[in-house]
Amino acid sequence: MKSSKGGMYRRFIKRAMDFVLSLLAIVILSPIFLTVALLVRVKLGGPVLFKQRRPGLNENIFIMYKFRTMTDERDEHGELLPDNIRLTKFGEILRSTSLDELPELLNILKGDMSIVGPRPLLVQYLSLYNEQQRRRHEVRPGLSGLAQVNGRNAISWEDKLNLDVEYVDHVSFNGDWKIIFLTIKKVIVREGINSEVAATMEPFKGTNQKKERIES
Repeated sequence: MKSSKGGMYRRFIKRAMDFVLSLLAIVILSPIFLTVALLVRVKLGGPVLFKQRRPGLNENIFIMYKFRTMTDERDEHGELLPDNIRLTKFGEILRSTSLDELPELLNILKGDMSIVGPRPLLVQYLSLYNEQQRRRHEVRPGLSGLAQVNGRNAISWEDKLNLDVEYVDHVSFNGDWKIIFLTIKKVIVREGINSEVAATMEPFKGTNQKKERIES
């Protein structure tokens, strides 16, 4: 059950805080932003930004921005090669330091995203969520979230989505700032960047509905 204080923060304060913090971050980090953009251009070519459609608040689709970390290498049939082949050493550095996510500050400034919230996942996953998991879209997606400070790509999809919904049910000013500080710590120690079985994160294939019914 949401407290009135938490509801007020969620409705009136959170978006204003996102706007101010993202604007300040863009201004302060602009030298790093421009340096990374130049390096991506030199090492990976254009375009500098990776753009992809992602579901946001209430499953509305928006275009998310990130710095490119992969090449466009393709096989003889014109299909993109696997992530672990296209992910360059330079790209790994960008991901391990989370510098590839700096352009998402523009999404936050625009109102597509929040500083804190469930990470925006792929559009094709929408049909795979169960009703509980779909609730992750009741808030704006975030640059970081509860799942990211509790394992990020090193935990299972089920655990990650459960943490997303837990965040939705407990949005608060103190909780958001705790996640922000924990995120800074995680980035510094470079913890939980990759899963144990993939170069990035293995695709979500849906939750085992039969298992869910047994456990519910």
